Amino acid sequence: MKKPCPGNPLADNFSRRGFLHVGLLGGLGLTLPQLLKMEAQAAQKNYKTREGVAQSVIQIFLPGGMAQHESWDPKPYAPSEYRGPYGAIDTSIKGIKFSEKLAQTARVADKMTVIRSMAHGEAAHERGTHNMFTGYRPSPALIFPSMGSVVAHELGTRNSLPPYVCVPNVPNEFANSGYLSSAYGPFAIGADPNRGDFKVRDLNMPNGVDESRFERRRNLLDTVDHHFRQLEKSDALDSMDAFYQHAYKLISSQQAREAFNLNAESEEMKNRYGKTQAGSRMLLARRLVEAGTRFVSLTAGGWDHHDNIKNAIQSNLPPVDRALAALLSDLDERGLLDSTLVMVTSEFGRTPKINGTGGRDHWPRVFSVALAGGGVHRGLVHGSSDSLGAEPEEDQVGIEDLAQTVYNQLGITGDKELMSPGDRPMEIVDGGRVLDEILAKKA
Repeated sequence: MKKPCPGNPLADNFSRRGFLHVGLLGGLGLTLPQLLKMEAQAAQKNYKTREGVAQSVIQIFLPGGMAQHESWDPKPYAPSEYRGPYGAIDTSIKGIKFSEKLAQTARVADKMTVIRSMAHGEAAHERGTHNMFTGYRPSPALIFPSMGSVVAHELGTRNSLPPYVCVPNVPNEFANSGYLSSAYGPFAIGADPNRGDFKVRDLNMPNGVDESRFERRRNLLDTVDHHFRQLEKSDALDSMDAFYQHAYKLISSQQAREAFNLNAESEEMKNRYGKTQAGSRMLLARRLVEAGTRFVSLTAGGWDHHDNIKNAIQSNLPPVDRALAALLSDLDERGLLDSTLVMVTSEFGRTPKINGTGGRDHWPRVFSVALAGGGVHRGLVHGSSDSLGAEPEEDQVGIEDLAQTVYNQLGITGDKELMSPGDRPMEIVDGGRVLDEILAKKA
């Protein structure tokens, strides 16, 4: 490619973006044109993946490390110092109990698979988070892409919507694109949907820009593009043209903007999910996958309960319980659960024994993950922990197994090789296996 002419502002890529300035993502996240560049790049690859059972993923991540005893894997017959402060209740799966603080989710357990034998051995927050977002153990030599970024890379955009969205912001450094291009990073909405003045940046015209002015800017971009074609002759410019067009498409598409519009939901529906942080985020996630987003990642609450776990669970779990039960039922009623894989994960579990300050400490040796939809078996508990909730007893599951299964359901082959820096091929998942035993049997 020829070098741009020195001193010519039109030949500079950043200046060129200035002509398109329809808004920038503030805080964490990407510029809108940078984000939407991925569709043009994906088109260049002309790569076709097999069709998956799941079309979308909703990743509900509970940061800090949720205790297995106070959620999916209670131990009602263990000594009190292991059992903890809460009892266990029956679920809609015969013989299976959840914590009493998951009362609403217990009623829809027959839509779910709960894995009670997850383990990865990483007791530090950062390393546990890395594992659960990437499906890889941390390496000093390489920054791995998040599952959401891999999905964006492999499947691309649908219905003019970003393929990977974080609600409300990028939750940690491991939720990004790693060694993949930053074009496959998440679209961060930049505001909590539970706020009364919630509004997604970049999806509305900037102040003072009406439809006619928007079109004039678009025409100006055509003029700039013509100038660039005279300066440089390159296939890359065709891609640049394409991703700018997609940026305009998102801004001007009523369907795309409407996906983020929680005001379109009835008060009854908002109340069903709960007018809470968890409720609003999960309701928005449903709207996004319904409209075409491939991967939505959201966080809810804080779960690093070293002290007074009784009050901490009482504060954090009921809103998540309500919202999750509503999400699974709502997706099912709309005919979307079979094509949407919902997964509830955390960094690790908590120690089997209550500590001296009434809490539980970090414990990665066994914990639980909940899955629903997307071709996963309904009404199943896979694996088990021992009588104290300290170690896997049956069917231990690793992070590679979980990642292989998620990708498999989306039609992505886990051992496909992507190119990391230095043209080093890296498998999407290194090892592990698809957990066929948790997948629904095909008719």
